[in-house]
Amino acid sequence: MAVPSTQCDRTTYARQRLTTLRLAFTSIVTFFPVFCLPTFAAAAHKAGLGATLTTADGGEIFGFYVDQNGTDGVLASIKTVNSNGEALTSVETFAQDTGEITKSFAKQLGTHSTYAVDGIFTGDVGLVTHFTTPTNSPFGAARRTYELMNPVTAGKFTGQWTPPIKDLSVLQAAENQSTGTSVLFAIELKNNDKPVLIVSNVAANSFSNVIHLNPNLFGGADGPNLGLYSAANEAVIALSPDAGAVGEPGVAPINVLINLSTGETTQFNGFNNGMFGAGDVNGLAVDPNTGIAATTTELNAQVEFYNLANQTGVNAVQLPCTNSVDQAFSGGGVAVDPVNKLFLVSAPNACGAGNVGAIEVYDESGNFIETIGGFTAPPVGGPPLVINPSERMGWALIGVGFTQLQQFFY
Repeated sequence: MAVPSTQCDRTTYARQRLTTLRLAFTSIVTFFPVFCLPTFAAAAHKAGLGATLTTADGGEIFGFYVDQNGTDGVLASIKTVNSNGEALTSVETFAQDTGEITKSFAKQLGTHSTYAVDGIFTGDVGLVTHFTTPTNSPFGAARRTYELMNPVTAGKFTGQWTPPIKDLSVLQAAENQSTGTSVLFAIELKNNDKPVLIVSNVAANSFSNVIHLNPNLFGGADGPNLGLYSAANEAVIALSPDAGAVGEPGVAPINVLINLSTGETTQFNGFNNGMFGAGDVNGLAVDPNTGIAATTTELNAQVEFYNLANQTGVNAVQLPCTNSVDQAFSGGGVAVDPVNKLFLVSAPNACGAGNVGAIEVYDESGNFIETIGGFTAPPVGGPPLVINPSERMGWALIGVGFTQLQQFFY
């Protein structure tokens, strides 16, 4: 196997969770009303698909991001090359406008070294996890070091990010390319996988807080999704406290606000619509300025909108051509465009002739704006879409082998 099983705690986390949930629920047959949205006039901007990017070595993509203030992007690639489990690994930079791979570096062939991209932070600073499995312990836990690309356009590692907790596995990084304060969700590998938030200026390799979270609430089974409400200095975590259990209905999702200075938490219940309830939270994005959040949920194929400032629900809407028990058509990752005040939802299964998947666009009140369709391979539902708001352009992971990115405009 090319990727050590210990690496899968993050890089395949969302993919596996969505697939397992949907397979478990497909035996339920229902005949509920289906909601299809009206057709809107054509938008005044370019919308549709653009270039398709394939990794330079044909490997599977483990993390990808773009600079929201520039023209570059970065991804990590892993390709199994023989039956011995040897893999070719690399980190690749690419041009946002064309999808052209501009550089491939950190290339290694073997069974002991892989990479995964964690994010791009303010100043075009990339963070990449380097997984190294000891030669004398091939099935042991991979050691993690965190490499910096400062900037990504340098096309090389320029230093290391050294969190204050050893044996830390970063699972998520909240989207933030506007301020120096970033937040990352991680687990302590040698402390029963207890969850923590790391508050850091990634570029400076400095740390302002480590917030230890309740493992009974923020454990992996509850599917925590991380966002950042910068204007309030708060991290946001949306999760399902009963691990997305099917009920009539199940327990409502909760939204937790965590003060990045004090660690103090407050929480409020989310929407729990549908016969079986909302189930797992599949995706979360937060407008860092307005405090409007959007989530997708597993059992009811809905998109929910919340006002974090006053901790209230704004709206809950069905994805196009779905009903409130349409688990197989539920949304995946969510991206926020704080410039144009939009949320983009990955819909791996979409209605309409010829659509094997789509991206659904909403405003911050939950009003449907447009569908980006025409995919020849479905956008993968787990990883969030990555976008450049100033260009109204983004990239989605597509295909069965996860070896390609699809450019889109909205």
